[in-house]
Amino acid sequence: MSTETDNATAFGISGASGWLVGGALGGAIGAAAFGVLMWVLDPAIVEVAIPSIYGLEPVGLVGWGVHVVHGIGLGLVFGLLVTRDPILGILLTDVETDAVSGVGAMARIVGAGFVFGLAVWAILPLLVLPVWADVAGGGGAVGEFPTAAIESLLGHLLFGTVLGAVFAATVDLHGRSTDRPLED
Repeated sequence: MSTETDNATAFGISGASGWLVGGALGGAIGAAAFGVLMWVLDPAIVEVAIPSIYGLEPVGLVGWGVHVVHGIGLGLVFGLLVTRDPILGILLTDVETDAVSGVGAMARIVGAGFVFGLAVWAILPLLVLPVWADVAGGGGAVGEFPTAAIESLLGHLLFGTVLGAVFAATVDLHGRSTDRPLED
């Protein structure tokens, strides 16, 4: 196999629960990267808007803590999805198309993280958050949360990409036997 596989095996977390650690770690680091981007662009999002979603007072690092906890939860969802046989089988399948043939499994997992970040952006801030704000009364900083802003999209894509990269670097997925639906 490639050195990519050797590195993941040497340093990766293997076993049935490796995806839990990789997902939580990737989610925390991805959320931190997303949080730094938001903080640079508009610190009030992290400091005020995120705690106000839950009715919390914007005191100290509450917004950062909530944001990282969100990232860990989403990282666990990513790890669960990516390690299931249908998705993992597709990610590890050898393909003969020019566009994908030179891309290794680690890069495909990073790409899956990118797509996951896009899906999270499409579902949580665009669909769930407005409904949540209406149910909760919709006032204050929750109503001003930048759901469809380009910064939110870029932050979620950054989150997903970092999540995928950390997950791919820490979890050994090559030892798993899966059905590879795209191979004959």
